[in-house]
Amino acid sequence: MTDLDLLDGLLSAAKRAGADAADALFLRSDSLSVQRRLGTTEQVERSESRDIGLRVFLGRRQAIVSTTDTSGAGFSALAERAVAMARAVPEDPFAGLPDGPPATPPAFPDPGRDEPSTDALLARAAAAEDAALAVPGVTNSEGASAGWGLTKVALATTTGFAGRYARASHSVSVTALAGQGTGMERDYDYHAATTLAALEDAATLGRRAGEQAVRRLHPRRPDTARLPVIYAPRVASSLLMHLAQAANGAAVARGTSFLARSRGERVFAPGIAIRDDPMRPGGLRSRPFDLEGIAAAPLDLVADGVLAGFVLDSRSARQLGLASTGHAARGVSSPPSPATTNLWLAAGAQSPDEMIRAVGEGIYVTELIGMGVNMVTGDYSRGAAGFAIRGGELAEPVSEITIAGRLQDMFARLVPANDLVFRRGVDAPTVLVEGLTIAGRARD
Repeated sequence: MTDLDLLDGLLSAAKRAGADAADALFLRSDSLSVQRRLGTTEQVERSESRDIGLRVFLGRRQAIVSTTDTSGAGFSALAERAVAMARAVPEDPFAGLPDGPPATPPAFPDPGRDEPSTDALLARAAAAEDAALAVPGVTNSEGASAGWGLTKVALATTTGFAGRYARASHSVSVTALAGQGTGMERDYDYHAATTLAALEDAATLGRRAGEQAVRRLHPRRPDTARLPVIYAPRVASSLLMHLAQAANGAAVARGTSFLARSRGERVFAPGIAIRDDPMRPGGLRSRPFDLEGIAAAPLDLVADGVLAGFVLDSRSARQLGLASTGHAARGVSSPPSPATTNLWLAAGAQSPDEMIRAVGEGIYVTELIGMGVNMVTGDYSRGAAGFAIRGGELAEPVSEITIAGRLQDMFARLVPANDLVFRRGVDAPTVLVEGLTIAGRARD
């Protein structure tokens, strides 16, 4: 029996129990990971999970139940419990399956089962850590890890949708420490890819982590000032995450987003483009349909600096009088909610070096700490570390600083560089934001 056959049986049980409509979700996850530190294997972990969720509707009342029993023997009792729960909850005027006929999802590549051996993962972790430890000035390691995972998803609804897909991941990470005693500094690097061939060489990654840790030795705390800030790509993506939170349909519908009234308005400078594409080849979060059964399609979240729309599932779309963008995410025991997939900021014209030279004096940020961001007002305040920019070049490392501003102003002044590389589910090039407050050492 296939996973879709299993879900079809569960939906039939829901209809027999009295449900007006229902959807059923099957999630299978297999993973293998290792952790190594200073030449010693600290952890080898393998996990396998099989979960099924059933969501039933009685009019506008809904209830969700889940189980790990995939035999089908208990489906009737599970469906009856779900329907009984739905009778006991209040109506939700926006609840329901997607409007319109079921979608035909686009073709999606099968990742196969390219599962590495434990020895192969340990060798990858060893290559990363050994390369980091070989960098002059690196004195210790917090360890290296390597992993593999395979996720399979199947979804069926009583409206006639039935679809399935699988997605794989391969990863490696390492954290190096440099210096001695209280003067130690740390840095890390990480990469994940959907195929082993696309995964970065572990030794190259480890060497970079070690070099980054050494460069951070002997940091200073700069004077408090108002300066341009350049975000390195690995932290520039956090600005996109804040945008995604603010443009999330659920937050907009609740009135808890500073962008709630900004749809169709200029939020970024002309020329800025931010796109979410659930079908991007090689994307870590690619999928052919969302978890309500709506076919995947690219979303231009920001086009030429204008906020073109919000990230919506069916419920938030109904609340706002709009159409779903096909961005419903969920687990087997939770209702759908909007979420981005492969989100990125399009590259600009300048190289990072040209951007640094043009700035003259400022801060180049490589690490952010804390989450002092108010999504209702847009107020932004985060701890940071990185390097001073002086005379158009990177200078001494800096730490113990706070960057403050308002996201509305930061978005309006944001300038991307030309070094976009897809490494995560949210990707950005190097980014310049002018006129941020840097809280550091008080001037004499």
